Amino acid sequence: MATPIKFGTDGWRAVIAEDYTFENVRIVTQAVADYLHDSGLASRGLVVGYDTRFGSERFALATAEVLAANGIHVYLTEKATPTPVVCWSILTKKAGGAAIITASHNPPTDNGYKYKPEYAGSASPEVVAKLEERLERNPVKRMAAKDAEKQGLIERINGTPEYVAQIKQMVDLDAIKRAGWTVIIDAMYGAGAGYLPLLLDGGATEVVPLNDTRNPLFPGMRSPEPIDDNLTKLKRVVRESGAYAGLAFDGDADRVGLVDEKGRFVDQLRVFGLLAYYLLEVKGWRGPIVKSLSTTSMVNRLAEIYNVPIYETPVGFKHIGPKMIETNAIIGGEESGGFAIAKHLPERDGILSALLLLDLFLKRGKTPSETLDELFSKVGPHFYDRLDITYPADQRDAILKRVDAARPDALAGMAVSNINTQGGYKYYLSDGSWLLIRFSGTEPLLRIYTETRSPELVEKLLAEGRVLAGV
Repeated sequence: MATPIKFGTDGWRAVIAEDYTFENVRIVTQAVADYLHDSGLASRGLVVGYDTRFGSERFALATAEVLAANGIHVYLTEKATPTPVVCWSILTKKAGGAAIITASHNPPTDNGYKYKPEYAGSASPEVVAKLEERLERNPVKRMAAKDAEKQGLIERINGTPEYVAQIKQMVDLDAIKRAGWTVIIDAMYGAGAGYLPLLLDGGATEVVPLNDTRNPLFPGMRSPEPIDDNLTKLKRVVRESGAYAGLAFDGDADRVGLVDEKGRFVDQLRVFGLLAYYLLEVKGWRGPIVKSLSTTSMVNRLAEIYNVPIYETPVGFKHIGPKMIETNAIIGGEESGGFAIAKHLPERDGILSALLLLDLFLKRGKTPSETLDELFSKVGPHFYDRLDITYPADQRDAILKRVDAARPDALAGMAVSNINTQGGYKYYLSDGSWLLIRFSGTEPLLRIYTETRSPELVEKLLAEGRVLAGV
Protein backbone atom coordinates (compact mmCIF):
# COMPACT_ATOMS: atom_id res chain seq x y z
CA MET A 1 0.00 0.00 0.00
CA ALA A 2 1.63 3.20 -1.22
CA THR A 3 -0.24 5.52 1.13
CA PRO A 4 -1.24 4.72 4.72
CA ILE A 5 -5.01 4.54 5.23
CA LYS A 6 -6.20 5.79 8.60
CA PHE A 7 -9.77 6.26 9.78
CA GLY A 8 -10.50 9.56 11.54
CA THR A 9 -13.48 10.73 13.58
CA ASP A 10 -15.85 9.51 10.86
CA GLY A 11 -14.30 7.24 8.27
CA TRP A 12 -11.31 7.65 5.97
CA ARG A 13 -10.84 10.85 3.94
CA ALA A 14 -8.08 11.89 1.59
CA VAL A 15 -7.22 14.00 -1.46
CA ILE A 16 -8.64 12.59 -4.69
CA ALA A 17 -6.01 11.04 -7.00
CA GLU A 18 -3.21 11.58 -4.49
CA ASP A 19 -4.27 9.32 -1.61
CA TYR A 20 -7.92 8.73 -2.46
CA THR A 21 -7.48 6.33 -5.37
CA PHE A 22 -9.42 3.39 -6.77
CA GLU A 23 -6.66 1.12 -5.47
CA ASN A 24 -7.03 2.40 -1.91
CA VAL A 25 -10.84 2.35 -2.05
CA ARG A 26 -10.65 -1.31 -3.08
CA ILE A 27 -8.19 -2.06 -0.29
CA VAL A 28 -10.57 -0.55 2.27
CA THR A 29 -13.50 -2.47 0.79
CA GLN A 30 -11.62 -5.77 0.95
CA ALA A 31 -11.03 -5.08 4.65
CA VAL A 32 -14.77 -4.40 5.04
CA ALA A 33 -15.59 -7.65 3.25
CA ASP A 34 -13.21 -9.61 5.48
CA TYR A 35 -14.72 -7.98 8.58
CA LEU A 36 -18.23 -8.88 7.46
CA HIS A 37 -17.28 -12.51 6.90
CA ASP A 38 -15.39 -12.72 10.19
CA SER A 39 -18.32 -11.14 12.07
CA GLY A 40 -21.03 -13.35 10.58
CA LEU A 41 -22.66 -10.38 8.82
CA ALA A 42 -21.74 -11.11 5.21
CA SER A 43 -24.94 -13.05 4.50
CA ARG A 44 -27.00 -9.93 5.26
CA GLY A 45 -25.41 -7.91 2.45
CA LEU A 46 -24.16 -4.33 2.51
CA VAL A 47 -25.75 -1.06 1.42
CA VAL A 48 -23.45 1.11 -0.72
CA GLY A 49 -24.24 4.80 -1.13
CA TYR A 50 -22.48 7.89 -2.40
CA ASP A 51 -22.66 11.69 -2.49
CA THR A 52 -22.29 14.31 -5.25
CA ARG A 53 -18.51 14.71 -5.12
CA PHE A 54 -16.22 14.18 -8.07
CA GLY A 55 -16.18 10.51 -9.05
CA SER A 56 -18.29 9.33 -6.12
CA GLU A 57 -20.54 7.09 -8.22
CA ARG A 58 -17.48 5.43 -9.80
CA PHE A 59 -15.84 4.86 -6.43
CA ALA A 60 -19.13 3.40 -5.20
CA LEU A 61 -19.24 1.01 -8.13
CA ALA A 62 -15.64 -0.05 -7.45
CA THR A 63 -16.72 -0.73 -3.86
CA ALA A 64 -19.65 -2.83 -5.07
CA GLU A 65 -17.39 -4.87 -7.37
CA VAL A 66 -15.08 -5.87 -4.51
CA LEU A 67 -17.98 -6.80 -2.23
CA ALA A 68 -19.63 -8.86 -4.97
CA ALA A 69 -16.38 -10.71 -5.64
CA ASN A 70 -16.40 -11.65 -1.97
CA GLY A 71 -19.89 -13.10 -2.29
CA ILE A 72 -21.60 -10.21 -0.47
CA HIS A 73 -24.92 -8.95 -1.82
CA VAL A 74 -24.77 -5.22 -2.56
CA TYR A 75 -27.68 -2.80 -2.25
CA LEU A 76 -26.29 0.03 -4.41
CA THR A 77 -28.15 3.34 -4.36
CA GLU A 78 -29.31 4.35 -7.82
CA LYS A 79 -28.36 7.99 -7.29
CA ALA A 80 -26.45 10.28 -4.89
CA THR A 81 -28.16 9.78 -1.54
CA PRO A 82 -27.90 11.49 1.88
CA THR A 83 -26.04 9.53 4.55
CA PRO A 84 -29.10 9.32 6.87
CA VAL A 85 -31.17 7.85 4.02
CA VAL A 86 -28.46 5.25 3.37
CA CYS A 87 -28.38 4.47 7.09
CA TRP A 88 -32.16 3.99 7.14
CA SER A 89 -31.76 1.53 4.26
CA ILE A 90 -29.52 -0.60 6.51
CA LEU A 91 -32.52 -1.13 8.75
CA THR A 92 -35.12 -1.62 6.02
CA LYS A 93 -32.91 -4.13 4.17
CA LYS A 94 -31.72 -5.75 7.43
CA ALA A 95 -28.23 -5.38 5.97
CA GLY A 96 -24.92 -5.97 7.68
CA GLY A 97 -24.11 -2.26 7.40
CA ALA A 98 -23.23 0.32 4.76
CA ALA A 99 -20.26 1.75 2.92
CA ILE A 100 -20.79 5.37 1.91
CA ILE A 101 -18.54 7.22 -0.51
CA THR A 102 -18.53 10.74 0.91
CA ALA A 103 -16.17 13.29 2.38
CA SER A 104 -19.09 15.04 4.08
CA HIS A 105 -18.01 18.66 4.74
CA ASN A 106 -14.38 18.41 3.53
CA PRO A 107 -13.00 20.66 0.73
CA PRO A 108 -13.77 19.72 -2.90
CA THR A 109 -10.30 18.21 -3.35
CA ASP A 110 -11.25 15.33 -1.03
CA ASN A 111 -13.39 12.24 -1.01
CA GLY A 112 -13.99 9.70 1.72
CA TYR A 113 -15.32 6.36 2.87
CA LYS A 114 -17.70 6.01 5.81
CA TYR A 115 -18.47 2.59 7.22
CA LYS A 116 -21.77 2.21 9.09
CA PRO A 117 -22.32 -1.04 11.06
CA GLU A 118 -25.54 -3.04 11.25
CA TYR A 119 -26.99 -0.72 13.92
CA ALA A 120 -27.04 2.11 11.31
CA GLY A 121 -24.77 4.52 13.18
CA SER A 122 -21.12 5.54 13.02
CA ALA A 123 -18.61 2.76 13.47
CA SER A 124 -17.38 2.54 17.06
CA PRO A 125 -13.64 2.73 17.81
CA GLU A 126 -13.71 -1.04 18.29
CA VAL A 127 -15.19 -1.62 14.82
CA VAL A 128 -12.78 0.89 13.26
CA ALA A 129 -9.85 -0.98 14.83
CA LYS A 130 -11.12 -4.26 13.36
CA LEU A 131 -11.36 -2.69 9.91
CA GLU A 132 -7.90 -1.14 10.09
CA GLU A 133 -6.23 -4.36 11.24
CA ARG A 134 -7.65 -6.10 8.15
CA LEU A 135 -6.22 -3.60 5.66
CA GLU A 136 -4.09 -5.53 3.15
CA ARG A 137 -4.55 -8.76 5.11
CA ASN A 138 -5.89 -10.46 1.98
CA PRO A 139 -5.52 -9.74 -1.74
CA VAL A 140 -8.27 -7.60 -3.23
CA LYS A 141 -10.94 -9.54 -5.11
CA ARG A 142 -12.85 -7.95 -7.99
CA MET A 143 -15.83 -8.86 -10.14
CA ALA A 144 -16.99 -6.75 -13.07
CA ALA A 145 -20.16 -4.87 -12.16
CA LYS A 146 -22.06 -6.13 -15.21
CA ASP A 147 -21.30 -9.72 -14.22
CA ALA A 148 -22.24 -9.09 -10.59
CA GLU A 149 -25.56 -7.56 -11.65
CA LYS A 150 -26.32 -10.53 -13.94
CA GLN A 151 -25.72 -12.84 -10.98
CA GLY A 152 -27.93 -10.73 -8.72
CA LEU A 153 -25.05 -9.73 -6.45
CA ILE A 154 -25.55 -6.01 -7.14
CA GLU A 155 -29.09 -4.69 -6.68
CA ARG A 156 -29.95 -1.05 -7.39
CA ILE A 157 -32.14 0.54 -4.72
CA ASN A 158 -33.93 3.79 -3.94
CA GLY A 159 -34.24 4.17 -0.18
CA THR A 160 -36.09 7.49 -0.29
CA PRO A 161 -39.70 6.19 -0.03
CA GLU A 162 -38.98 4.18 3.14
CA TYR A 163 -37.05 7.10 4.63
CA VAL A 164 -39.91 9.52 3.88
CA ALA A 165 -42.34 7.14 5.58
CA GLN A 166 -40.14 7.16 8.68
CA ILE A 167 -39.86 10.96 8.73
CA LYS A 168 -43.66 11.20 8.61
CA GLN A 169 -43.71 9.16 11.83
CA MET A 170 -41.28 11.58 13.49
CA VAL A 171 -42.64 15.00 12.42
CA ASP A 172 -46.08 16.52 11.86
CA LEU A 173 -45.34 17.57 8.29
CA ASP A 174 -48.91 18.63 7.57
CA ALA A 175 -48.77 21.26 10.32
CA ILE A 176 -45.58 22.75 8.85
CA LYS A 177 -47.15 22.72 5.38
CA ARG A 178 -50.12 24.71 6.71
CA ALA A 179 -47.92 27.35 8.38
CA GLY A 180 -47.67 29.47 5.23
CA TRP A 181 -43.99 30.28 5.67
CA THR A 182 -41.28 30.81 3.09
CA VAL A 183 -38.29 28.64 3.95
CA ILE A 184 -35.01 28.80 2.00
CA ILE A 185 -33.10 25.51 1.72
CA ASP A 186 -29.40 25.50 0.82
CA ALA A 187 -28.32 22.01 -0.24
CA MET A 188 -24.73 23.24 -0.72
CA TYR A 189 -24.60 21.28 -4.01
CA GLY A 190 -24.83 18.09 -1.98
CA ALA A 191 -26.85 14.90 -1.72
CA GLY A 192 -29.59 16.54 0.38
CA ALA A 193 -30.95 18.48 -2.60
CA GLY A 194 -34.68 18.03 -3.11
CA TYR A 195 -35.55 16.36 0.17
CA LEU A 196 -37.26 19.22 2.02
CA PRO A 197 -39.17 20.33 -1.09
CA LEU A 198 -40.34 16.71 -1.40
CA LEU A 199 -41.34 16.42 2.26
CA LEU A 200 -43.09 19.81 2.47
CA ASP A 201 -44.69 19.96 -0.95
CA GLY A 202 -48.42 20.55 -1.36
CA GLY A 203 -49.22 23.10 1.34
CA ALA A 204 -49.18 26.82 2.05
CA THR A 205 -45.50 26.76 3.07
CA GLU A 206 -43.17 27.54 0.18
CA VAL A 207 -39.77 25.85 0.08
CA VAL A 208 -37.22 27.72 -2.05
CA PRO A 209 -34.10 25.71 -3.00
CA LEU A 210 -30.58 27.11 -3.29
CA ASN A 211 -27.49 25.37 -4.67
CA ASP A 212 -29.55 22.26 -5.42
CA THR A 213 -27.64 21.09 -8.50
CA ARG A 214 -24.54 18.92 -8.56
CA ASN A 215 -21.29 20.87 -8.64
CA PRO A 216 -18.27 19.08 -7.10
CA LEU A 217 -16.35 22.38 -6.94
CA PHE A 218 -18.82 23.77 -4.37
CA PRO A 219 -18.48 27.33 -5.72
CA GLY A 220 -18.85 30.23 -3.33
CA MET A 221 -17.75 28.26 -0.27
CA ARG A 222 -14.56 26.75 1.08
CA SER A 223 -16.36 23.45 1.54
CA PRO A 224 -19.96 22.21 1.88
CA GLU A 225 -20.04 22.79 5.64
CA PRO A 226 -23.12 24.67 6.97
CA ILE A 227 -21.21 27.25 9.00
CA ASP A 228 -21.40 31.05 8.94
CA ASP A 229 -18.61 31.76 6.43
CA ASN A 230 -20.08 29.35 3.86
CA LEU A 231 -23.66 30.63 4.02
CA THR A 232 -23.30 34.17 2.69
CA LYS A 233 -25.78 33.54 -0.14
CA LEU A 234 -28.34 31.87 2.12
CA LYS A 235 -28.21 34.73 4.63
CA ARG A 236 -28.63 37.31 1.88
CA VAL A 237 -31.58 35.51 0.27
CA VAL A 238 -33.36 35.08 3.61
CA ARG A 239 -32.85 38.74 4.46
CA GLU A 240 -33.88 40.09 1.05
CA SER A 241 -36.88 37.79 0.58
CA GLY A 242 -38.32 38.20 4.07
CA ALA A 243 -38.28 34.43 4.52
CA TYR A 244 -39.21 32.82 7.82
CA ALA A 245 -35.95 30.85 8.08
CA GLY A 246 -33.03 29.43 6.13
CA LEU A 247 -31.73 25.90 6.51
CA ALA A 248 -28.59 24.31 5.06
CA PHE A 249 -27.18 20.81 4.78
CA ASP A 250 -23.59 19.67 4.39
CA GLY A 251 -22.42 17.52 1.46
CA ASP A 252 -24.07 14.31 2.63
CA ALA A 253 -26.90 15.97 4.60
CA ASP A 254 -26.08 14.58 8.02
CA ARG A 255 -25.51 18.11 9.38
CA VAL A 256 -27.76 21.14 9.53
CA GLY A 257 -27.22 24.90 9.61
CA LEU A 258 -29.82 27.51 10.62
CA VAL A 259 -30.34 31.14 9.55
CA ASP A 260 -32.98 33.14 11.42
CA GLU A 261 -35.66 35.41 9.93
CA LYS A 262 -33.26 38.38 10.07
CA GLY A 263 -30.68 36.63 7.91
CA ARG A 264 -28.35 35.90 10.84
CA PHE A 265 -26.53 32.61 11.25
CA VAL A 266 -27.47 30.65 14.38
CA ASP A 267 -24.39 28.73 15.42
CA GLN A 268 -24.39 24.96 15.85
CA LEU A 269 -24.18 25.07 19.64
CA ARG A 270 -27.34 27.13 19.85
CA VAL A 271 -29.04 24.73 17.43
CA PHE A 272 -28.17 21.84 19.75
CA GLY A 273 -29.71 23.79 22.62
CA LEU A 274 -32.86 24.44 20.57
CA LEU A 275 -33.26 20.78 19.61
CA ALA A 276 -32.71 19.53 23.17
CA TYR A 277 -35.19 22.14 24.42
CA TYR A 278 -37.70 20.97 21.80
CA LEU A 279 -37.51 17.34 22.91
CA LEU A 280 -37.65 18.16 26.63
CA GLU A 281 -40.14 21.02 26.69
CA VAL A 282 -42.34 20.56 23.61
CA LYS A 283 -42.29 16.79 23.16
CA GLY A 284 -42.00 16.05 26.88
CA TRP A 285 -39.36 13.37 26.37
CA ARG A 286 -37.14 12.32 29.24
CA GLY A 287 -33.85 10.52 28.96
CA PRO A 288 -30.11 11.11 28.78
CA ILE A 289 -28.38 13.65 26.55
CA VAL A 290 -25.05 12.76 24.92
CA LYS A 291 -22.67 15.51 23.78
CA SER A 292 -19.12 15.77 22.51
CA LEU A 293 -16.64 17.75 24.58
CA SER A 294 -16.55 20.43 21.85
CA THR A 295 -20.21 21.38 22.10
CA THR A 296 -22.47 23.51 24.22
CA SER A 297 -22.86 23.67 27.98
CA MET A 298 -26.43 24.87 27.36
CA VAL A 299 -27.50 21.23 27.24
CA ASN A 300 -25.85 20.68 30.64
CA ARG A 301 -28.09 23.41 32.03
CA LEU A 302 -31.15 21.91 30.34
CA ALA A 303 -30.24 18.54 31.84
CA GLU A 304 -30.25 20.16 35.28
CA ILE A 305 -33.58 21.91 34.70
CA TYR A 306 -35.36 18.81 33.40
CA ASN A 307 -33.52 16.39 35.70
CA VAL A 308 -32.03 14.13 33.03
CA PRO A 309 -28.52 12.61 32.87
CA ILE A 310 -25.88 13.98 30.54
CA TYR A 311 -22.79 12.25 29.15
CA GLU A 312 -19.75 13.89 27.51
CA THR A 313 -17.66 11.98 24.96
CA PRO A 314 -14.62 12.65 22.79
CA VAL A 315 -15.34 14.33 19.44
CA GLY A 316 -16.96 12.17 16.78
CA PHE A 317 -20.13 10.17 16.35
CA LYS A 318 -18.09 7.00 16.62
CA HIS A 319 -18.17 7.87 20.34
CA ILE A 320 -21.55 9.63 20.55
CA GLY A 321 -23.64 7.03 18.68
CA PRO A 322 -22.55 4.00 20.74
CA LYS A 323 -23.04 6.02 23.94
CA MET A 324 -26.57 6.89 22.83
CA ILE A 325 -27.32 3.20 22.32
CA GLU A 326 -25.76 2.28 25.66
CA THR A 327 -27.70 4.90 27.65
CA ASN A 328 -30.93 4.99 25.61
CA ALA A 329 -30.41 8.72 25.08
CA ILE A 330 -33.02 11.02 23.57
CA ILE A 331 -30.51 13.13 21.64
CA GLY A 332 -26.83 13.19 20.82
CA GLY A 333 -24.98 16.12 19.30
CA GLU A 334 -21.66 17.55 18.29
CA GLU A 335 -20.25 21.01 17.61
CA SER A 336 -20.14 20.52 13.85
CA GLY A 337 -23.94 20.59 13.51
CA GLY A 338 -24.69 16.87 13.57
CA PHE A 339 -27.56 15.67 15.78
CA ALA A 340 -29.10 12.23 16.32
CA ILE A 341 -32.62 11.79 17.65
CA ALA A 342 -34.12 8.85 19.57
CA LYS A 343 -36.75 6.66 17.87
CA HIS A 344 -34.86 7.17 14.61
CA LEU A 345 -31.12 6.51 14.11
CA PRO A 346 -28.10 6.58 16.44
CA GLU A 347 -26.60 8.78 13.74
CA ARG A 348 -26.72 12.39 12.57
CA ASP A 349 -29.60 13.41 10.33
CA GLY A 350 -29.61 16.96 9.00
CA ILE A 351 -32.94 16.53 7.23
CA LEU A 352 -34.80 15.40 10.35
CA SER A 353 -33.03 18.05 12.47
CA ALA A 354 -34.17 20.78 10.06
CA LEU A 355 -37.78 19.63 10.24
CA LEU A 356 -37.71 19.42 14.05
CA LEU A 357 -36.45 23.01 14.21
CA LEU A 358 -39.38 24.13 12.06
CA ASP A 359 -41.75 22.16 14.28
CA LEU A 360 -40.25 23.82 17.37
CA PHE A 361 -40.87 27.31 15.97
CA LEU A 362 -44.41 26.31 14.99
CA LYS A 363 -45.26 24.79 18.36
CA ARG A 364 -43.89 27.80 20.28
CA GLY A 365 -45.62 30.22 17.89
CA LYS A 366 -42.44 32.26 17.58
CA THR A 367 -39.82 33.18 15.00
CA PRO A 368 -36.41 31.52 15.16
CA SER A 369 -34.84 34.52 16.95
CA GLU A 370 -37.71 34.73 19.44
CA THR A 371 -37.42 31.01 20.16
CA LEU A 372 -33.70 31.43 20.78
CA ASP A 373 -34.47 34.24 23.24
CA GLU A 374 -36.87 31.86 25.00
CA LEU A 375 -34.08 29.29 25.29
CA PHE A 376 -31.71 31.92 26.69
CA SER A 377 -34.33 32.84 29.30
CA LYS A 378 -33.95 29.26 30.55
CA VAL A 379 -30.20 28.69 30.29
CA GLY A 380 -28.68 32.17 30.13
CA PRO A 381 -26.80 33.73 27.19
CA HIS A 382 -24.09 31.72 25.46
CA PHE A 383 -21.59 32.90 22.81
CA TYR A 384 -19.39 30.65 20.69
CA ASP A 385 -16.75 30.73 17.98
CA ARG A 386 -14.10 28.47 16.48
CA LEU A 387 -10.77 29.04 14.76
CA ASP A 388 -9.55 26.61 12.09
CA ILE A 389 -5.80 27.02 11.70
CA THR A 390 -3.71 25.42 8.95
CA TYR A 391 -0.25 24.47 10.17
CA PRO A 392 2.89 22.97 8.57
CA ALA A 393 2.67 19.19 8.84
CA ASP A 394 6.10 18.95 10.43
CA GLN A 395 4.94 21.23 13.28
CA ARG A 396 2.14 18.97 14.55
CA ASP A 397 4.24 17.26 17.22
CA ALA A 398 5.70 20.56 18.44
CA ILE A 399 2.24 22.10 18.75
CA LEU A 400 1.00 19.05 20.63
CA LYS A 401 3.93 19.20 23.04
CA ARG A 402 3.35 22.88 23.75
CA VAL A 403 -0.32 22.37 24.51
CA ASP A 404 0.35 19.25 26.57
CA ALA A 405 2.93 21.05 28.67
CA ALA A 406 0.67 24.03 29.34
CA ARG A 407 -1.24 23.89 32.63
CA PRO A 408 -2.57 27.44 33.03
CA ASP A 409 -4.15 28.44 36.33
CA ALA A 410 -6.26 31.11 34.62
CA LEU A 411 -7.38 32.18 31.14
CA ALA A 412 -8.69 35.65 30.28
CA GLY A 413 -8.66 36.44 34.01
CA MET A 414 -10.80 33.44 35.01
CA ALA A 415 -9.57 30.51 37.05
CA VAL A 416 -9.19 27.16 35.29
CA SER A 417 -11.23 24.71 37.35
CA ASN A 418 -10.47 21.55 35.36
CA ILE A 419 -8.62 20.32 32.27
CA ASN A 420 -10.01 17.42 30.24
CA THR A 421 -7.47 15.73 27.94
CA GLN A 422 -9.88 13.17 26.49
CA GLY A 423 -9.61 13.75 22.74
CA GLY A 424 -8.14 17.24 23.04
CA TYR A 425 -7.37 19.83 25.72
CA LYS A 426 -10.49 21.36 27.20
CA TYR A 427 -10.15 24.04 29.89
CA TYR A 428 -13.21 24.56 32.09
CA LEU A 429 -13.34 28.04 33.63
CA SER A 430 -14.83 29.27 36.88
CA ASP A 431 -17.73 31.18 35.27
CA GLY A 432 -18.88 28.21 33.14
CA SER A 433 -16.94 29.22 30.04
CA TRP A 434 -14.64 26.75 28.30
CA LEU A 435 -11.79 26.64 25.78
CA LEU A 436 -10.87 23.60 23.68
CA ILE A 437 -7.77 22.92 21.55
CA ARG A 438 -7.67 19.83 19.34
CA PHE A 439 -6.53 18.58 15.97
CA SER A 440 -9.27 17.87 13.41
CA GLY A 441 -9.90 14.18 12.83
CA THR A 442 -10.91 14.75 9.20
CA GLU A 443 -8.69 17.59 7.92
CA PRO A 444 -5.11 18.89 8.54
CA LEU A 445 -6.33 21.67 10.84
CA LEU A 446 -5.79 22.79 14.41
CA ARG A 447 -9.12 23.81 15.91
CA ILE A 448 -9.59 26.19 18.82
CA TYR A 449 -13.12 26.53 20.24
CA THR A 450 -14.71 28.52 23.01
CA GLU A 451 -18.13 29.12 24.54
CA THR A 452 -18.62 31.96 27.01
CA ARG A 453 -21.31 34.01 28.73
CA SER A 454 -20.34 37.28 27.02
CA PRO A 455 -19.30 38.12 23.43
CA GLU A 456 -16.30 40.13 24.63
CA LEU A 457 -14.72 37.02 26.13
CA VAL A 458 -14.90 35.01 22.90
CA GLU A 459 -12.02 36.78 21.16
CA LYS A 460 -9.96 36.91 24.36
CA LEU A 461 -10.23 33.17 24.95
CA LEU A 462 -9.52 32.28 21.33
CA ALA A 463 -6.40 34.47 21.52
CA GLU A 464 -5.36 32.66 24.70
CA GLY A 465 -5.78 29.37 22.83
CA ARG A 466 -3.45 30.54 20.07
CA VAL A 467 -0.86 31.48 22.66
CA LEU A 468 -1.09 28.04 24.32
CA ALA A 469 -0.63 26.33 20.95
CA GLY A 470 2.01 28.78 19.75
CA VAL A 471 0.27 29.38 16.40
